Formats: sequence, C-alpha cells, structure tokens
Amino acid sequence: MKPKYLALGALVLLLGWFVFNSLSQPGVGDLKGNFQEVAVYRNENNTGPIVHVYAVTVADTLWREMQQYGDLMPYTKYGRTAVYFFRAGQPAPSAVQPGQTSFDARFEQYCLAKYEKDAMSKVTFRRYPFQAN
Repeated sequence: MKPKYLALGALVLLLGWFVFNSLSQPGVGDLKGNFQEVAVYRNENNTGPIVHVYAVTVADTLWREMQQYGDLMPYTKYGRTAVYFFRAGQPAPSAVQPGQTSFDARFEQYCLAKYEKDAMSKVTFRRYPFQAN
C-alpha cells in the first residue's frame, strides 16, 4: 500500500473517533433519579457574570447523582450557577430568581440539597441547606 493511502486511512479513523467521542459525552439524561427542571432563571446580561438558577425535582435522594447533575449544568467564568433539588411529588417552586433567597420561603422545608458553583469556580454541595444544624 502506498503511504498516502495509509495516512488518509489513519486520518479518517482519527476523525471518526473525534466525532464519536464528541457525540457520546455524558449528559443529564444518563443520570439516575429522573431529574426534572421545574423552574429556571438566567439573567439577560451577556457581557458580565451570567447567573443560572434551577429548581429540579428528583425521584430519590441520590446525593452523588445530584452533584453530578449540578456539574453538568451551564456555568460561565465569573458567573454563578445554583441548583436546588426537591423530591418529586412534593411542593417545589415554579419560579426562581437570583439572590440569597431564590424562591419563596414556604418551599425551603422541601429542599433536599443545594448545588452552587460561584464566581471563582468553587463548588458547594449541601444536603438539607435550610435546616438548622
């Protein structure tokens, strides 16, 4: 075989591997727990810090899966992403907003966990964040 055809074959295989690897990345659909977004907020600021806030229902208290879900959520440098988890079938907010209190206080007792990634990319995951320690 000519070296030209070998190089072309290697290039086609390499490109095929790149495409397969790009399309087979894990996503939130691959996680256990039946995660459902019930409320989403994203600020309109496209030039500065972008804030994402999510309220998500989950079928069970799968702590590791919740943290992985938070890791898969969009995040921008110097922005903030917060994900609040609630048990499916129990009350959960239908609207969220930015700030220290992201939803109505009556839902705090139902919050299972809070995932937050701050402006410096520091991840915090707290179980039962609104209960007194």
